[in-house]
Amino acid sequence: MDDHTPITVLVARFDDLLDRGLRQVIDGDPSLEIVARDVAHDRLEVVMRAHSPRVAILDVDALSSLAEVRLFGEKHPDTRLVLLVSQASTAECVQALAFGASAFLGRDTQARDVLTAIHLASRGLQLIPRSARDADPQVAPGPQLLTTREAQVLPMLQQGDSSKEIAAALQIGVETVRTHARHIYRKFGVASRRELGTLPSRPAAPESDDEAQWSIPMLELVRTGGQPRSA
Repeated sequence: MDDHTPITVLVARFDDLLDRGLRQVIDGDPSLEIVARDVAHDRLEVVMRAHSPRVAILDVDALSSLAEVRLFGEKHPDTRLVLLVSQASTAECVQALAFGASAFLGRDTQARDVLTAIHLASRGLQLIPRSARDADPQVAPGPQLLTTREAQVLPMLQQGDSSKEIAAALQIGVETVRTHARHIYRKFGVASRRELGTLPSRPAAPESDDEAQWSIPMLELVRTGGQPRSA
């Protein structure tokens, strides 16, 4: 990308206060350009197709499930997804990153940190809050993130599909499904499919103030498509 070409950004629909804040922050950075804003969830697909933004900022609370993140990624591989959520959980963070999100941020994230996330996401970097790793040793960069196949198997396990049904849907062997399932259990720190099914599909209320903090300065660079360019 030309260094003088603005990074195009789509902003989904948020409540009025957050929407104004995001707009003010992004408009204040001359290297960013909002190509669509206040986009309703049911319009995201057509607007993303029309504008092909480099970065899309989505509201997790408007998604029916995090599996939508994977679908957006498959349909729009050149658009990086930055997710904002009202209350963040470690399990959901891992799942969102496994589905291809570039960043997973709390709504209380500071303005300068949102800008950092947008710029790094536009360069193909995937980020994970260090606080998530501190809260749960199972969450770590690299190998602890789900593979593409595991990310496909996960929602099927959570909705109660049998190993045979998953194997047929993905055209893989039953034993392969079971192997993926075991890896998923380990990465989420659960022992069975039943425990996996209890993980929240929406963020659970944090048990402490520390668990609710998702600050970009504490971010780890995870899956890189290259190093950030120097200014």
